[in-house]
Amino acid sequence: MGNLADLMRNAGQIRESVAKATEALGQLQVEGSSGGGAVTAKINGRMEMVSLRIDPKLLADGDAELLEDLVVSAVNAAMAKARDAAAQSLASVAGGLPIPPGFFPGGGVPSGPGPGGS
Repeated sequence: MGNLADLMRNAGQIRESVAKATEALGQLQVEGSSGGGAVTAKINGRMEMVSLRIDPKLLADGDAELLEDLVVSAVNAAMAKARDAAAQSLASVAGGLPIPPGFFPGGGVPSGPGPGGS
C-alpha cells in the first residue's frame, strides 16, 4: 500500500514528467526503409509520419504493386522503431510500471517484459 500512497502523493510531479516526455516524443524521429533503401519512411515518437522518400527509379519502373509493398514495409519498420524508442523514453518516467496496452497511438505496445513477463 506504501507504493500507492507514494504514487498518489507524487501524482502532480508524475503528470508533469509524462507531459514533458510526451512533448519530447514529437522531437524523436526514426527511419525505416525497404527495398535496399529505395523507400524510406521517417516517423516521430508520436507515431506520425514525418516524411516518405521514394527512389525515382521505382516510379519509372511503373510497378505499382511493388511500390505499395515497399511503402508499407518501410512505414511498418519505422513504426516499430518509433514504438521501441518511445517506450525506452517513457520507461524512465514510468519508473518501472508497465505501460498499458493502447498507450501508444496505433494500438501498439512496447516490446519487452510486461507484468509477470521476463
